[in-house]
Amino acid sequence: MSDYKLILPSMGEGVMEATVTNWLKNVGDTIAEDESVVEIATDKVDSDVPSPIAGVLKEILIPVDGIAKVDEPIAILTIEGEVENEVSNNSETKVSEVQENEISEAATILNKEIESIKTESITSIEDKFYSPLVKSIAKEEGVSQTEIDSIVGTGKDGRVTKDDILGFVKNRGNQSSSNIKEESTKPVENKVSTPQAAPITIGNGDEIIEMDRMRKIIAQNMVQSKQTAPHVTSFVEVDMTNIVLWRNKHKNEFAKKYGEKITFMPIFIEAVTKAIQDFPMINVSVDGDKIIKKKNINIGMAAALPSGNLIVPVIKDANQYNLAGLAKQVNDLANRSRQNKLKPTEIQGGTYTITNIGTFGNILGTPIIPQPQVAILAVGAIVKKPAVIETPQGDMIAIRHKMYLSHAYDHRVVDGALGGMFVKRVAEYLESFEINTPI
Repeated sequence: MSDYKLILPSMGEGVMEATVTNWLKNVGDTIAEDESVVEIATDKVDSDVPSPIAGVLKEILIPVDGIAKVDEPIAILTIEGEVENEVSNNSETKVSEVQENEISEAATILNKEIESIKTESITSIEDKFYSPLVKSIAKEEGVSQTEIDSIVGTGKDGRVTKDDILGFVKNRGNQSSSNIKEESTKPVENKVSTPQAAPITIGNGDEIIEMDRMRKIIAQNMVQSKQTAPHVTSFVEVDMTNIVLWRNKHKNEFAKKYGEKITFMPIFIEAVTKAIQDFPMINVSVDGDKIIKKKNINIGMAAALPSGNLIVPVIKDANQYNLAGLAKQVNDLANRSRQNKLKPTEIQGGTYTITNIGTFGNILGTPIIPQPQVAILAVGAIVKKPAVIETPQGDMIAIRHKMYLSHAYDHRVVDGALGGMFVKRVAEYLESFEINTPI
């Protein structure tokens, strides 16, 4: 018999840690190979971790609501025989010791970060957001709002992490003025007054509903996007008649041939990927004063969940698929989104997003850009309208299937000309869809 460390596996680019939400096994339980042991949550998606080896759960290293880091052990299993990552009796480290080391390292990093930004303009503290875990630690340790606002976060976009606040608590008694972001360090001309939310009055019969974890993340991401990118939206009306008639004619044959239903989304994605190749500066991200032009075209498709929340799975290299391939990708990702079976890597790496607001009968929208992308397209409901059409015999009025495209883009790097030409090109690709296209 030997001990085996169950490691938190890599969950995709940019994901370095996860919160343990539920242990599916208790100490002493037998675990089969590839059986799920623990449920985790990142700021991207919920998932579970299976054991690559059979054994018995000996020790849980990360408790529920604890933070686990990628490539570090989260549990110890007792197994038959010996394996490469066997835990040595002499080197076994308790969680508390690991946490102490991490806290010390975080405090050192924190102090260095503070020294490096002392001469920089500091963002208004009212714009900061804190995770439920950080707030919980602050409450338990009696850290006031003023104190938590004074911590310089080492996380993404300056966010205060668990290590930051634990480091603050440990060194609280030794805090000096260099550990506090003093108001005087802000240039007067850079001060921005942030409007305070109006006080909420709760009346008799009002129901208070606690946001779930995903809703909190969505809320934070949406506010961050609006604060980061100046949004502009352009609108174009599209004649979808050829596409509607083609789909009505071929949808049964398409399903029989490919085993997939054909919706409008694969056709939208195909048009968008073609337009991106015509206007590649839509397929970019912003990093400070640099523009990162993306090589791959990875299309996110916003999907509504039964809970009412939203998730955006990503079709990687969407321009490499034909219509049947896109249909298969769309259907698979949409189905697994609703079943909460997406992998973290399947909702990362998007370079442009499409959201189908027409599903809810909406004709126009002003969608919010998912950072760090610079644009998003909302496709509205397809409705029958009388329209003027040009024929060899002259202009005529006919009933046509019409739809609006709403294109929101980041005005820091996408001007009205580019944003407008791009969405117009998408419309042109949709309108030029050949009604006799073979399946």
